[in-house]
Formats: sequence, C-alpha cells, structure tokens
Amino acid sequence: MDLVIKLVMLLAFFGVMIYVGFYCRKHSTDVNGFVLGGRNVGPWLTAFAYGTSYFSAVIFVGYAGQFGWKFGIASTWIGIGNAMIGSLLAWVILGRRTRIMTQALSSATMPDFFSKRYSAPSLKVAASIVIFIFMIPYTASLYNGLSRLFGMAFDIDYSVCVIVMAVLTAIYVIVGGYMATAVNDFIQGIIMLVGIVAVIAAVLGSKGGFMASLEGLSKAADTSEGFQNGTVPGIFNSFLGPDPLSLLGVVILTSLGTWGLPQMIGKFYAIKNEGSIHKGTIISTFFAIIVAGGCYFLGGFGRLFAEELGAPNGGNPAGGFDNVIPTMLKSLSPFLIAVVIILVLSASMSTLSSLVLTSSSTMTLDLIKGKFVKDMDEKKQLTIMRALIVVFIVISAVLAIIQANSKVAFIAQAMGVSWGAMAGAFLAPFLYGLYWKRATAGACWCSMIFSSVFMIIDMLVNLNVLDWNLGFLASPINAGAFCMIAGLVLVPVISLVTKAPAKDTVDSLFSSYERKVTVRAKDSIEVAE
Repeated sequence: MDLVIKLVMLLAFFGVMIYVGFYCRKHSTDVNGFVLGGRNVGPWLTAFAYGTSYFSAVIFVGYAGQFGWKFGIASTWIGIGNAMIGSLLAWVILGRRTRIMTQALSSATMPDFFSKRYSAPSLKVAASIVIFIFMIPYTASLYNGLSRLFGMAFDIDYSVCVIVMAVLTAIYVIVGGYMATAVNDFIQGIIMLVGIVAVIAAVLGSKGGFMASLEGLSKAADTSEGFQNGTVPGIFNSFLGPDPLSLLGVVILTSLGTWGLPQMIGKFYAIKNEGSIHKGTIISTFFAIIVAGGCYFLGGFGRLFAEELGAPNGGNPAGGFDNVIPTMLKSLSPFLIAVVIILVLSASMSTLSSLVLTSSSTMTLDLIKGKFVKDMDEKKQLTIMRALIVVFIVISAVLAIIQANSKVAFIAQAMGVSWGAMAGAFLAPFLYGLYWKRATAGACWCSMIFSSVFMIIDMLVNLNVLDWNLGFLASPINAGAFCMIAGLVLVPVISLVTKAPAKDTVDSLFSSYERKVTVRAKDSIEVAE
C-alpha cells in the first residue's frame, strides 16, 4: 500500500508535466517564443521560474546537508542571504535594466548581450564556450541528490532515476520551450513551498519539537579536522556557528552568484512589463525565504541524526554529506516521503529544464548561427536547439552516472566549481554593463579569463591533478566567492586604463532607460515667474 501511494503521486506528477509541455507548444513556434516566451511572461510565472531554477536538489540534499552539518542552525543565514541578496536585490538592481537593455539590443542570450553591449563579437563566442564548459557539471550535479531519495523510497538503481528524470524533462522542454518550463516551474514551486514546510514540521516533530531539537543540537560536538571550534558546547545552535568566515563565503557564492548566472538572468529577459517586475520581486523573495531558508534550517539539525549517519562522535557522516538529508527523512510517513520525492523532483527538473534551455539557445544563437551555419532560418534554429537539448541532457546524465560510480566529488563541489566560474566570469561585466557607460570590452575579457582559469585550477587541485596549496581558496565555494569579488574590482580598474567605448553608441543605448511620454496637464493656466 505504501508503494502504491508513492507511485500514484509520482505518475500524477509526471502526467501533469508532460501535459503542460504539449499544452504550451503553441508558444514555441518561433525562436522568440521558444527561448523567451515572447517576452510576455507575467510576474507569478517569472518569479516562480526564477526561484525554482535557483533552488534544486543540489540545495535541498547537497548544500543543506553539508552546510547544515558544518554550521548547525547558523546555516539558515545562507537561506536568508539567498532571499535578500540572491532574490530581492537581484530583482531590484538587475530586473528592470536587464529587461529594457536586452530588448533595446534585441538580445536573447547573455553572450549576445556582451557582444552587442561592448561592440565585441568575439565576446559572444568566448561567453558561449564558458557556458558550455561549466554548465554541464552543474547540470550533472542535479541528478545526484534525487538518486539518494529514490534509493531510500523505492530501492531503485541510480541509473534508472537519472534516465527517467532526463527523459521527462527533455519531453516537456523540447515540446513547449520556455513557456512550458515557466508553467511547470509554477506548479513545481507550489509543491516546493508546501512540501518544505510539511517536512520541517515532521522532522522536528520526530525529535520532540523545535525546542527539544535545539536542546539536542546544543549537545552536539564536531571532532573532524578543521572544525575544532565545534567542541565548544552549544556552538551548533549559536548565532554564527563554528566557522563564520566560511559561512560568509557560502552566503556570497550562493546569493551574489545568481547575478551572473545565464539561466537566472534570462528570466528577466522574458518578463512582461515593469509592473510585473515589481510584483515579481515580492513573490520571488517570499519564495526564497520559505524554500531556501527552510532547506538550510532543516539541514542545521542534521547532527541530531549522528548515530544513524555513522558519526556518533561528531566526525563526518559515514555515507558522506549527501546522505544527511535522506537519513533525516527515513522515518517520515509514506505520504510525506512521496511529497519529499516530488518536492526534490520539482526542484531538480525545473533547474535542469532552465539549464538545458539556456545551454542549447546559447550554443545555437551565439556559436553555431553565423559561425558554422551561415543561413539559418527560424525553423532550422528551433530544430538545432531541440537537438542540442537532447545532447546536453544525455551528456549530463552520463556524467552524473560516471561521477556517482567514481565518487569524484560531492554534489556541492561540482556545483561550486560551475557556479563560481560562470558567476565570476559574467557577474561584473553584466552588472557594470547595465549601469556604467565606461565599462569596456577589455575589462569583460579580463573578468572571463581570470575566473575561468582560476576555477579550473581549483578543480584540478581538488582532483589532485595539481599539487598546489591554495589554502582558504582550495574550497570551490570560497574560490567561487573570490572570483566574483575579484571581477567586481577588475572590471572598473581595467576599464579605466583601456580605451573608452564610443560615446554616441553607449549614450544611445542608455537612453533606452528613459522613455519620453506626453501627458495632459491638469492646470493649463501658465503663471509668469
């Protein structure tokens, strides 16, 4: 009976996703509709698309488990940072200007934005290559957290989980394009909101409630190397936890990083109007507080399950950090376990659909079109994008299976390298490009090269290919945060020492922010001064 409940809920979920894909196919008959939904997507769909693309199984299983274990209840600050910096400030600072300038430039992708904003076509190719290289490991990391939960609930082989998720996501993205992902993201977002609240209540209830769980957490210790502060009584239910500096690095990477991720910024390209941006800001921030705050808050109580995880003396969990959240959920009722599975499926499929749509559109419009295929009409562009969606999903699925069998890296490490590289490469050039007329193509090149090379070095060090001592920056999380901050310094410095862009060009472009309108005066009597 338990298995029947889980299967029925899963089949219903899959059925809705596929139906939405076919229902939305009328919106994907041209490139603009397939990639951006015709730039006519409302605030609710855009806000939920932004939030569900932000938070995936990587957050729920990988990050919440790892950082909740390391920082205790203080890991909730990561979720708060995600809501305030990654959602609220991102919408306020980037939303309106991104929508206006990308329309003025007739730009549908981030590489195309760089090319036209900085009058440097070569930047389009470079940015496309960066996205291609670093988007795939990020995409591959999405599957791993899901497999842990499927294994717990159904005892299904990991490869089967990966293939099922990949096929279903491919169907509705290929058929319905951006609008299908946006509608499905809205449905999946509702599931995530309800699910995370129910799961937190059930898990803490199994340990005697919130106050009893806090008391139990105060007795937890950490004897693992590098976290000697964990031996301080009550450190894991303290305000900033045992390692505030590392906590800050995680907050910066996971919050500020969204400002430079193509799949996140792309949501602003498609939103309908300015009124939608204001509403979307509020909706997106609320979503992030509940989902991100809830995930990290739940993970902060992971040490209450130290015995079950094989870490009774405070060392690292025997099954790895990715096993923390699944272990916490084992005692839930069959119905709640089904809810959790659908929750993580929702988070993973929404992010996966956003990533593969971003990757395929970027490769088609920015790299293949005009470079390898000179004459490419709308129909051919759509065909190539759909084919590339299949290619990206297959590659990421194969890498996910290989990674799981070889135990190369934790979920958080794979995501950290990808997120850090792309955000470090793109954040500063994009932000300054929206606000500062003096920003130059040379500065954009510098930011891209620096972050890409540094994150590749960091990855090789972590894989023991290079025997270098990076110290604090050996962590992909800290390295990614460093690259973002470095870019914010490099771009203005390099811009000031390189040739300024043509004044007439940037003045014309920035004039798009100010639209002149004629209004009827209520008082028509002029008063002489």
